[in-house]
Amino acid sequence: MVESLREDLAAERHPADGGGTARLEILAATGSGMEPSGNPSKVGSLEAGGLGRMLITWTAGPMGVVEGGAIYLQISPFWGWSTPQVTHPEGPGFTEVSTSAEGAGLRVETLDRQLLVAHVEGRPLKAGETVQWLYGAGPAMAGVDRFAEAGERLWLAVDGDGDGVRGLLAGPPTVSIDPGPAARLVAFLPSTVAPNAPARLHISVLDRWGNAGVTATGRLRIEEPGGRSLEHCISAGDAGTVIIPWQVESSGIYQLVVSFWDDQKQSPEPLRTRTNPMWVAEGAAPIFWGDLQVHSNRSDGTGLPRDLYRYGRDVARLDVMSVTDHDHWGLRFLDRDRAEWQEIQSVTESLHQPGRFVTIRGFEWTNWIHGHRHVLVFDDQPLPILSSLDEAYDHPEELWAALKGRDAVTIAHHTAGGPIATDWSIAPDPVLEPITEVVSVHGSSEAEDSPKRIYQPVSGNFVREAALGRGYRLGLIGSTDGHDGHPGLGHLAGPSGGLAAILADDLTRSGVLEALRSRRVYATSGPRIILRTLLAGRHRMGSEVPVGAGKVHGTDDRSLWVYAAGHAELERVDVIRSGVVDSVPCEHRTCSFSLQLESLQPNGFLYLRAVQRDGHFAVSSPFFFVEPPGSESVGS
Repeated sequence: MVESLREDLAAERHPADGGGTARLEILAATGSGMEPSGNPSKVGSLEAGGLGRMLITWTAGPMGVVEGGAIYLQISPFWGWSTPQVTHPEGPGFTEVSTSAEGAGLRVETLDRQLLVAHVEGRPLKAGETVQWLYGAGPAMAGVDRFAEAGERLWLAVDGDGDGVRGLLAGPPTVSIDPGPAARLVAFLPSTVAPNAPARLHISVLDRWGNAGVTATGRLRIEEPGGRSLEHCISAGDAGTVIIPWQVESSGIYQLVVSFWDDQKQSPEPLRTRTNPMWVAEGAAPIFWGDLQVHSNRSDGTGLPRDLYRYGRDVARLDVMSVTDHDHWGLRFLDRDRAEWQEIQSVTESLHQPGRFVTIRGFEWTNWIHGHRHVLVFDDQPLPILSSLDEAYDHPEELWAALKGRDAVTIAHHTAGGPIATDWSIAPDPVLEPITEVVSVHGSSEAEDSPKRIYQPVSGNFVREAALGRGYRLGLIGSTDGHDGHPGLGHLAGPSGGLAAILADDLTRSGVLEALRSRRVYATSGPRIILRTLLAGRHRMGSEVPVGAGKVHGTDDRSLWVYAAGHAELERVDVIRSGVVDSVPCEHRTCSFSLQLESLQPNGFLYLRAVQRDGHFAVSSPFFFVEPPGSESVGS
């Protein structure tokens, strides 16, 4: 992979490569769930998950294309677009390709998912001559991206001199994907709040894929089981999202049931959802929810960076977020495009609101040898892209050397498997890499016995064995690694997502950085599960705990207190001690217990895993057992 990327960088582009201009017309479209024969309508827009027919016209630039050259049509291969094909007229994605150039011929073939090429034969294409792709020409039309996005790019590339090296058009045609009809509901409360303190209930009506911006009108009912209820109307001007004040007098765990009756549907059955659990208690420390790894259409994701931040803030109700596009992956590369990199940083800064919504500048160091890491920077200094293809930064130790002294962290992700595992033989920098991501849309890298395991797992490379087992003191977080435009809600569109629960003292960049470096964090696979624990009455998760003579140094207290509250029914809480797993069964949505720990020894670790009956879970950062002060032994 690295060799191919470097060969592409070194390849010389002819002035005719990437030449010409292109435009797009939407000729027909149907909504999601409609049959192609259902009288296509709404020409001028496409609906997420629907069907479409589009005409893409490329006009040759001044240098044209030689005989033996080619024009490529590349549509995003990830989100449900039909592969453009020329062999099955009745099938989805059938594409008719033609040219205005008399005497010239086109040999057309599908090379890969969503990649169609037209080879020029007979004679060159001259300036001003055109090639047209009628995509979705057959009765089945073409499947449309499942995820709403303003200005999705359909890429064209041109090999103008026929040497096999192509260049991208500078201005690719774009199409906007609208959300579908109302199909699901999400609702969020703060996870902790004091009695009688004001709280805000965020409710959003989404389409079946989780897209926001749905045109929804109707009636909401909010019910506190065994308590009060409230009704509220959603109007067209709300764009499907409302915020309702909600205050609770008494301590306890609260989950509200929210129902929505859609005026546009005849069905008497409403959409329903439950909020996350809210723990009402005096002195309850806040839990800030973060998605620290999200990709936009500035690399290989969906959506503009600004739209992703707004979805995370207004729909997913995140507290902390970072757009971390790839250094050198996708079709355009941030390490080669200073303007796009500056745009992402500018948007990140413009939406930063300490105390409300913390945004963090970042990018992904997409190293195909040692594993992928995202880089988050919390200071105000300039942030260049430290590219994994640059020989000065293509090893983790070189990356850390370049970041030394900065308010920054790096986070290894999908460490146990697909798309590439982490090389754990390289010890993480203790200051710059205090945490690791154990769950995302790729699945879980926590342990072999974890729910929702990562795809293509590498045996022996899970975090419990390969990192904690080596003595690395790493906190554990989740983040979506989302590419679908839904930060914070990656689990809506797949079996797994990821969130970081950040136990910061205040919602600022400095507060978040301090919590990450102190490992006061935990991971969930998407739902906002509450997980709290104390060891010996005073040590919080992530702590280095001095132990000697089989107990916590300086106290006879060997208690481990655990409290969990699930979004759904809890099945168990696993107590994982240096690889040994003991399970405590749970019967309800909350689970609380204390254990007396025996024979505590230095160089061990202990963490918790709360598992819901639906398979979603939360994993705490470990306690790390170390030699007591003054000991002559050296811990890990």
